[in-house]
Amino acid sequence: MMPNTYAKFIRFLREELAISNDSIAIAQRYSQRHTDPLPMLLWQYGLVTLEQLDRIYEWLETA
Repeated sequence: MMPNTYAKFIRFLREELAISNDSIAIAQRYSQRHTDPLPMLLWQYGLVTLEQLDRIYEWLETA
């Protein structure tokens, strides 16, 4: 993901889905150590619901 798109994605997580900075930071740390994509890590660790995960992937498709 391009840096500009990544910044917009993080903004989407914070503003549209109300995911906390701490939750995003946790997932970012794990994503640096593993090959799992950030949205899946957010879901696997219970930081987003399935509905939010669907919205994330819909956003990513249009980004």
